[in-house]
Amino acid sequence: MSGDKGSGTRERIIAAAAGLLTSGGIDAVSTRAVAAAAGVQAPALYRLFGDKQGLLEAVAAYGFERYLETKRASPPCDDPVEELRRGWDRHVEYGLTHPAFYVLMYGLPQPGRRPAAALDARRMLRSILDRVAEAGRLRVPPETAADVIGAAGTGVTLALIGSAPETADHDLSARTREMVIAATTTDEAPAEDNSLPAHALALDMALNRREHPLSPAETALLRDWLHRLAAN
Repeated sequence: MSGDKGSGTRERIIAAAAGLLTSGGIDAVSTRAVAAAAGVQAPALYRLFGDKQGLLEAVAAYGFERYLETKRASPPCDDPVEELRRGWDRHVEYGLTHPAFYVLMYGLPQPGRRPAAALDARRMLRSILDRVAEAGRLRVPPETAADVIGAAGTGVTLALIGSAPETADHDLSARTREMVIAATTTDEAPAEDNSLPAHALALDMALNRREHPLSPAETALLRDWLHRLAAN
């Protein structure tokens, strides 16, 4: 019973902090203001979250979960490259409609500390990129593409959040999206010898998803060769 009560108090505190964040930004989320909004004493915050940073991390995790809900609710697309476009647009849209949450989630990074939902978001992106690679349409290794797309999408969203409405470049997101997609993917599956990296990445993905007669040692050696070809 006490555990259920503690869980309910924790959720109430996070909801109160989320409301303050939405209405007043990060500066509004003080331990005193959160305690008052949640109807608890300050010691309860420290007992449940350790300190203000722990509370902010819990609120960031809450924000990531809401973000993932928007991604999971979207039906998948048959074209994995088009799915990348849609994912980019959903990411930017979430940031612009929830700017305070987005800045907390992406603008105040803690090295080596990411909410579990953030890791889920990364895995969702990797899953799409694996599909692109398997189709022979990825120019660079999936992990590299995930780094590039993640960094570019975050940078664009933070730039738009920080822009004054009258000076904001409303085409910035679409232009950057297409430049990043052009740099990391191809329009169609490769058919010529000069598309060797895409072929290598497609075979690498096939080794993950299909049975084959190679031993683990042979597979590791082949994948090392494929990664070197893909990076060329």
